Amino acid sequence: MPNPTILTVDDDPAVSRAVARDIRRQYGDRYRILRALSGRDALEALRELKLRGDPLALMLADYRMPQMNGIEFLEAAMDLFPLARRVLLTAYSDTEAAIDAINVVDLDHYLLKPWSPPEEHLYPVIDTLLDLWHATPDPGDMETRVVGHRWSAPSFTVRDFLTRNLVPYRWLLSDDPEGERLLTAAGLSAADVPLVVTPDGKTLVSPTERELAAQVGLSTVPTSDFYDLVVVGGGPAGLGAAVYGASEGLRTVLVEQQATGGQAGQSSRIENYLGFPDGVSGSQLTERARRQALKFGAEILSAQQAVALEVAGSGRVLRLGPESAIAAHAVVLATGVSYRRLAAVGLEEFTGAGVFYGSAVTEAPSCSGEDVYIVGGANSAGQAAVYFSRYAQRVHVLIRQGDLSRSMSSYLIDQINCISNIDIHPWTEVVGAEGEGHLEQLSLRESRSGAVRTVAASWLFIFIGAEPHTEWLEGVVTRDERGFVVTGPDLVAGGERPAGWRLPRDPYHLESSVPGVFAAGDVRSSSVKRVASAVGEGAMAVALVHRYLEAQ
Repeated sequence: MPNPTILTVDDDPAVSRAVARDIRRQYGDRYRILRALSGRDALEALRELKLRGDPLALMLADYRMPQMNGIEFLEAAMDLFPLARRVLLTAYSDTEAAIDAINVVDLDHYLLKPWSPPEEHLYPVIDTLLDLWHATPDPGDMETRVVGHRWSAPSFTVRDFLTRNLVPYRWLLSDDPEGERLLTAAGLSAADVPLVVTPDGKTLVSPTERELAAQVGLSTVPTSDFYDLVVVGGGPAGLGAAVYGASEGLRTVLVEQQATGGQAGQSSRIENYLGFPDGVSGSQLTERARRQALKFGAEILSAQQAVALEVAGSGRVLRLGPESAIAAHAVVLATGVSYRRLAAVGLEEFTGAGVFYGSAVTEAPSCSGEDVYIVGGANSAGQAAVYFSRYAQRVHVLIRQGDLSRSMSSYLIDQINCISNIDIHPWTEVVGAEGEGHLEQLSLRESRSGAVRTVAASWLFIFIGAEPHTEWLEGVVTRDERGFVVTGPDLVAGGERPAGWRLPRDPYHLESSVPGVFAAGDVRSSSVKRVASAVGEGAMAVALVHRYLEAQ
């Protein structure tokens, strides 16, 4: 944390130098001393301090200044630093104005000029005010700050990206005093959100995920053009492959489009993972795995999307865009799956503004005292229902079947049955949504009778289906009819190896139709959709990579 600042403002250069000199002599070893010759210059300096997150302890402003007098300056400065102590420098004839300023700008003290000797008239006053400031420090800190609107989809995207990447940040509504101060300091209005202010004071307006990643300390650029192993996807399978690959001496890079952890990373609590009898949150598990991978020397690239995979002799080339690519001896595809979009009239326009795919735990505190609707009957939906029940007035779980037993683990069903504010609505589906700027009501249909009812709803969380999003692998590796990557024995039909296979052996168990390209976790056809199995497949894929490399 930088030293707190003391700011002096006086349009008389001689007086300005004198007050800054006396203050610097007494406090310069513990405080940063700034001086300005006008109120406007001083406000500009304060805006820079605010954006950088630097603390301001004390302001001394001369009353008689042209264009903007001392009282007007202090009043404007309060919007930026409301807890900084305020002193007005006045002549004897201006004492009445100074007394009036005590009420206008909550003035702490007015100081008559001249203040000589400072040991008697200046330092005791400043000492007292600095002690008061330290006793009530500004709560602003050095973390990333995000200013946005409650129902702004771009604001949600920024918050979700930071949360899932475990980047600490402070969320400020655009109409909160602190949010307004940051917008003012950046020269923006509430219409310009989201605004991101980094710890070093850099402002980003509606940043892309890649811009955001680069500014908050996430790696986005590979350090090499060639690796032993490229892992595509940062879920449990990808992190498992990165940990085992790097720990076993392979030069490993993991490429993730959004955030490490995948769907599991969004889970509020995983209670059936081996070794965690009390459960573990997805974010905790993700952070531990990420730290492990980095500890062993793996690189993790964030906000990078794989768009193509090419075979180049014995190498495998991963295209990250029109001008970026990395190559490796072997590739592990661990891109997982994402929740399927819910097709209902009017729903798409509210994505990020009341409609969310996945748990979106950042929104839980905002749901306090309100009704939350969850679509889905598998474990992810059940974990979300338990989590949101701590905040919401009621949680409504909408399922298309008669009960949860076919798709949800029994331990979760038991938990849900013991929570009084969770209601299960069988044979129910969402068929419509309406609202002005954000979700306000849902149309629900009872599938057996066909009856449709309308409910007031501001929060809908969707956990349905699983789409692998492997279109970028079209024509490269064999996929099944749903887009999942086919591997190992499933590629050998009637004793015939896959088309284009030139090696004198069958594909290894997790190997795709391209030698040296493996698939692990949910993206693999016929895989078990569990965190533990995904981690295991990531580790197994690395063992098979070693076998593949030894045979080259």
